[in-house]
Amino acid sequence: MFTTRPEILGTFGVVTTTHWLATATGMAMLEKGGNAFDACAAAAFVLQVVEPHLVGPAGDMPAVFYSAETKKVEVLCAQGPAPQAATIEAYKKLGLDLIPGSGLLSTVVPGAFGGWMTMLRDHGRLPLREVLEPAIGYFENGHPMLPRVSDTIGTLTELFTTEWPTSGAVYLPGGNVPKGKELFRNTAAAETYKRILAESEAVGGSRETQIQAAYDAWYKGFVAEAMDKFCRTTEAMDSSGRRHKGLLTADDMARWTPTYETPASVTYHDWEVFKIGPWGQGPVFLQTLKILEGFDIGAMGPASAEFIHHVAEAMKLAFADREAYYGDPDFVKVPLATLLSDEYATERRKLIGDTASHEQRPGMIAGFEEQVGKMLATLRIAGQSGTGGATVGEPTLASMVASSRRGDTVHIDVIDKWGNMVAATPSGGWLQSSPVIPELGFPLNSRAQAFYLDEGLPSSLAPFKRPRTTLTPTIAFENGEPRLAFGTPGGDQQEQWQLGMFLRRVHHGLNLQEAIDLPLFHTQHFPSTFYPREARPGHLTVEESVGAEVIADLVKRGHALEEAPVWTVGRLTAAEKSSNGLLRAAATPRLMQAYAIGR
Repeated sequence: MFTTRPEILGTFGVVTTTHWLATATGMAMLEKGGNAFDACAAAAFVLQVVEPHLVGPAGDMPAVFYSAETKKVEVLCAQGPAPQAATIEAYKKLGLDLIPGSGLLSTVVPGAFGGWMTMLRDHGRLPLREVLEPAIGYFENGHPMLPRVSDTIGTLTELFTTEWPTSGAVYLPGGNVPKGKELFRNTAAAETYKRILAESEAVGGSRETQIQAAYDAWYKGFVAEAMDKFCRTTEAMDSSGRRHKGLLTADDMARWTPTYETPASVTYHDWEVFKIGPWGQGPVFLQTLKILEGFDIGAMGPASAEFIHHVAEAMKLAFADREAYYGDPDFVKVPLATLLSDEYATERRKLIGDTASHEQRPGMIAGFEEQVGKMLATLRIAGQSGTGGATVGEPTLASMVASSRRGDTVHIDVIDKWGNMVAATPSGGWLQSSPVIPELGFPLNSRAQAFYLDEGLPSSLAPFKRPRTTLTPTIAFENGEPRLAFGTPGGDQQEQWQLGMFLRRVHHGLNLQEAIDLPLFHTQHFPSTFYPREARPGHLTVEESVGAEVIADLVKRGHALEEAPVWTVGRLTAAEKSSNGLLRAAATPRLMQAYAIGR
C-alpha cells in the first residue's frame, strides 16, 4: 500500500522519535559507540529543548526496555510521587474539588532526570558529557523553533506578561513572541545543565560515580534547593483562577529514587506484550488485547467500521476498569491478575454488541464492590458530560490543532546492533505547566492533576503516592523473541493509537509505516485523566480519511462520531527487530516533525 515515507531498514541501529533533531542525536550516540540506552537518553534531553510545549526537564518518564545482556524486559519508573504535604485535606482547605491543571499546586517530584541518570549509570556506555552536550548546545546556541511552539507561546503572552513574568523572561525575548523556524535560545537552562555536568566531573572517579554525582546535584543539590525556594516564595496563578504556592520541598526530592519493576504482560496469539504496571494506564492495552482475543480481528479490514467498532468498545470496558481499579500498588490493592485473566476477559467480551455503549461499565470483582460503587458515584456527582472547556492537560493531537495552550508528550524508540531495545515516553514540565524557575530556566510539572480529591478511590491523592500516569511505552515479543518497541504521545489516547497500529501489524501483515499511516481513531467515552476530568459518553473520533461509508456505518452503530481532519490523530513511532536480524523503524507523518533513522 502507499505510505507517506519508507519504512527505515538497517542492521547497525535504528532510532525514531517525535522530532528529527532528537532522532539524529540518538543516532549520533550509536555512531559514537553508545548503545540504545545512551541514544534514548540523549534524544530525550534534546526533546526537552526542541519540544518544550510537550516535555521539559522537570517532567516524568517511564521506560520499558529489553537488555541484551540480562535477557530480561524491565520497567524503569521515573514517575515522581506527590509531596509529603499534598493531602486531600490541604487542597480542600483551599476550596478546591479538583487539583488545578496548571500552576505550582499540581507539581509532583520531577522524576525524569533521575530516570535518565539511572538508565545511563546502569545500562549505558558513554560518558555523561557525550550524552548531554547536544542538548546543551541547542539550549545555548539556539535551535529552529517549531511554528507550533511559537503559536503556543503566542496564546500565553498575556499570562506570561501579567502572571508568570519569569516565563516571559525566557519565552518572550525582548517582549516579543519568538518566530517559528528561527533560532531560539534558553541560556538559563543551558547553564543549569552545564553546572550539573561540571559538578559531576569535579567528583572524578568512574563514569558511574560521575553520573551519580549529577543525580545528586539535581535531587540533593542546587536544583532541589531552587525548586524548594520557588515553591515556598511564589504564588502562581493556576487553572483554578487563583494564585497558590507549591507544596514540593527539597526533602521530597531527596527521599525519592527511581525504581526498576517487573512489567505487566499478557500473551496474545503468538505475541507477549509488556507494559508498565497499574500506577499507569499500561494494563488497559493488555486488558483490551485479552478482550479482543475472542474476535477474528484478522477477518476485519484494518480501517473498517467493524474493526474500529470492536476495538473502541473493548477499550471502553478496559478504561472503565482503569477508573475503578488502577492506582499506585504501593498504596492500594489492584486485582491485576484477575483483570488480565482469560476468564475475566471472556465475561467482559460478552458486553460487546453491534451498537456503541454510552455507559461506564467497570467489571465487578469480589471484594471491590464498595470501591467500584464509589467511583461510579463520583462520576455522577461530577456530572461528567464532556462539555469541553480550556484545560492544561494532555490532549488528543486533534485538539492540539484547535488549542495550542495544552501540553502533550514525546516518545522515543531505539534498537541497537547488540539487540538492546528501549521504548520511553517522557512528558510533563511543559512551558505552559507553571512559571519558569529563573535560576533553572524551566518550569515544574503538573502531573498531580491526575489524582482525585475524593476519598476511597484507587487514584485518590496521598503523600508520596504516584499519580496514575497516562505515559505508556510498549515492548512486544513474537514467538519468544524481542520484536517491537513502540509508543506515542497523546494522554488517554496513547493506548488507543498504539493498539490500532499493533493489531494492524499482527493481523493484517502491514509493515510499521503502513500501520501508522492508516486512518487512526480513539474514544473519549471515559473520564479524562486531566483537569477538568470530563467524559464524553459514546464519543468516537475517526480521521475522515476512513471514508464516508465507514463513517456512516459507525454512526448507524450508535457512536457519537467526531470527524477529525486527515493527519491529525496520533503521533506514533515504532522500531522492530526482525527474526533475521534486520532492523526496521517508522514515524508518523502527522505534524511533519517525527522521524525515523537507521543504517
